[in-house]
Amino acid sequence: MDTIKFSPPDITQAEIDEVVDTLKSGWITTGPKTKLFEKEIASYCGTNMAVCLNSATACMELILRVLGVGPGDEVITSAYTYTASASVICHTGATPVLVDTAKDSFFMDYDKLEKAITNKTKVIIPVDLFGIMCDYDRILGIVNKKKNLFVPNNDIQKQFGRIIVMADSAHAFGASVGDAKCGSVADFSSFSFHAVKNLTTAEGGALTWKSIPGVSDEDLYNEFMLLSLHGQTKDALSKTQAGSWEYDIKILGYKCNMTDIMAAIGLAQLKRYDRLLSHRREIIEKYSKELEGEPVSVLTHYEGNKISSGHLFPVRLNGKDESFRNELIKLMAQKGISTNVHYKPLPLLTAYKNLEFNIKDFENAFNMYKNEITLPLHTLLSDDQVDYIINTFKKFLSDLK
Repeated sequence: MDTIKFSPPDITQAEIDEVVDTLKSGWITTGPKTKLFEKEIASYCGTNMAVCLNSATACMELILRVLGVGPGDEVITSAYTYTASASVICHTGATPVLVDTAKDSFFMDYDKLEKAITNKTKVIIPVDLFGIMCDYDRILGIVNKKKNLFVPNNDIQKQFGRIIVMADSAHAFGASVGDAKCGSVADFSSFSFHAVKNLTTAEGGALTWKSIPGVSDEDLYNEFMLLSLHGQTKDALSKTQAGSWEYDIKILGYKCNMTDIMAAIGLAQLKRYDRLLSHRREIIEKYSKELEGEPVSVLTHYEGNKISSGHLFPVRLNGKDESFRNELIKLMAQKGISTNVHYKPLPLLTAYKNLEFNIKDFENAFNMYKNEITLPLHTLLSDDQVDYIINTFKKFLSDLK
């Protein structure tokens, strides 16, 4: 029996050729292809610039550090997310503030978000789960309403004059609302190009931002470059120019640059990305149609002018609990179908329990988690495999009643 994988990378000869070209070029670390990939990402998202790094996590942490977030500050994010959304807050020394989801929703409760804001709040990190963008009109409305509480610590925070919205858009590259692409809506956005994402560079990520009045995009880009490469004033490409060996270390930075090998994969993926998104939409629409009338709830990925990137297909098993869900996962696996759960709310995890978060304070998030199962969704699925997944899933739903 062949196993249907949960989310394998879609790699074609185009990606292989691009990587081979990079290997033959003699330039395999950060170089011309990374710089080209950054320009292509910015163009795709509708921003002036983009920065490519080795992970979305690195992108989020560097954004926080560029913003000067640190000890004594608070940063708000959702309790229903992967750890990266919150761990980067802790890395800076700031305090994570977790907000429960709205009832019967995977997304944070915006009323509770508003109540969680204090005069220590510097950043809000909404999470674009499954490829669906958060309600940024609502979020930006909240931060403007709470301007009077904002206490800036440095010049860039003064330029904003309000809490900064930094989207964890790890799932949402290619999503849009109207004419606005994800990456151009929040103040800053972070994307993941990990192996399981819609567009992959094996590992890797990118960050974008909306131009900030009084702040040069070029200066901001250079600050990200310094932070991502030990605070060094010249990258390896610049140092290869004749007589240009000398450099300085301006700050004690980090090491999280993207390589040209990674960028090469991304450049090839980006050329066919619209087709990949279209294929994902076909699968989502088939799943959604075939599950109508079943005792489950599914997300609406495409509604009016709101277009998802179609990254994941979560299904809630109405009225069921963890034991039912876990048994269903085992049965699907026995039939060769890999499924998953997205996500364990952060307060269920040891690291966050140690920070004194208690799942009892996040009832809505727990109720979303306890009966959630994620079906395979990727562009290597054949029509027959999609049919097999649906029929097997529906059979077990009936058998386990």
